[in-house]
Amino acid sequence: MKAMIYAAGLGTRLRPLTDDRPKALIEVGGKPMLQHVIENIKKAGITRAVVNVHHFAGKVIDFLDRNGNFGIDIAISDESDRLLDTGGGLLKARPLLDGDEPILLHNADILTDLDLRLMKMRGDATLLVGSRGSSRRLVFDHNDGNNVSADGSDMMQLCGWIDTASGATRPDGFIYDPSRHTTRSFNGIHLFSPALFPALEDYSRSAGSDAFSITPFYVAASGTHSIYATEPDGYSWFDIGRPETLAAADRHLRDRN
Repeated sequence: MKAMIYAAGLGTRLRPLTDDRPKALIEVGGKPMLQHVIENIKKAGITRAVVNVHHFAGKVIDFLDRNGNFGIDIAISDESDRLLDTGGGLLKARPLLDGDEPILLHNADILTDLDLRLMKMRGDATLLVGSRGSSRRLVFDHNDGNNVSADGSDMMQLCGWIDTASGATRPDGFIYDPSRHTTRSFNGIHLFSPALFPALEDYSRSAGSDAFSITPFYVAASGTHSIYATEPDGYSWFDIGRPETLAAADRHLRDRN
């Protein structure tokens, strides 16, 4: 399996920390976030990865060079000219992600001790989800008879999206039914089947842009493709994209050590 690490973000909510460095090089527990992510994917046995870059791209490349790519094969997908977001960034990196195996996609601002080997590919994509507070949530269907894995565990299948504050839903015409649906927040780590690339290209064309988020693509594709959730127990997870969550993640690591 190969991985793609999204390290191109601007990190505007972390200013002034990101005024002179990319968000991926913000330190947590004395170590840059990008290093945390690479070390965790290595533990899962992944030896090839793509890292996309935009904001202070040269600093990310220099950091990887100085550290010998942390002992794995890393290719750079350069978005210096234009930030393409997660969906567009994945399409741009496609030539660097050859093969038929699932691709692990991991945001560089997600700090977790999750054993990534626990993520098993189901259908065309498998999304790590959680019950953390957020008004914008993915909607999963529990009442599909196919939503049971071989070991009898529940398999939540994506069917829509809802803003619980406003009641807005996607895709068009989707009706949220709490008697059959459950909602979860997307935790920024997912497995993507290369078989989805044609649908991703079609979505980009229909959106009229090569810069787009992958989350609404998953929602739009849920009617024709099998996109599942995985929700393991017993791991820590932090999105370090805001000062308060960055501080919490830093405290967690320093207390643990």
